[in-house]
Amino acid sequence: MAEVKVQIKRVRHVPLPRYMTEGSAGMDLAAAVEAPVVLAPLERRLIPAGFALALPAGYEAQIRPRSGLALKQGVTLVNSPGTIDSDYRGEVQLAMINLGSEAVTIRHGDRIAQMVIQRVPRVRWEEVDELPASAREAGGFGHTGAAQAKGAAADDDPAAS
Repeated sequence: MAEVKVQIKRVRHVPLPRYMTEGSAGMDLAAAVEAPVVLAPLERRLIPAGFALALPAGYEAQIRPRSGLALKQGVTLVNSPGTIDSDYRGEVQLAMINLGSEAVTIRHGDRIAQMVIQRVPRVRWEEVDELPASAREAGGFGHTGAAQAKGAAADDDPAAS
């Protein structure tokens, strides 16, 4: 398995990001709050994660919700996935929102999100007058599902032939 070395600085006393299982893609992040934070339904708060990073050039850290927290309590991230750029050196903080119907309390050390480190290529634009054709063309916002359903109906209907 490939590894990349990332420098990390502890800003507050909280566990550093860590993989919870051998097959985990993301590392769990802990809340570094000084006192419990109560998130009311539909409330948004910035929650510190207690560390700063120095990612290598060409990498980003993606901050994603924890699926169990989102399903069981409705707590997720406002900007998901959030991106930590390689030149950012401040404390990682999470823009959290409670989409549930009950208030949720976030305590120091609670696992509240996950972080995935990804390689990010630089893009060089090539401006053209026309784009190459594709089967999809400009179809979007449900187009592929509608096209598949229409095609399946036509395949099943002998009168459509």
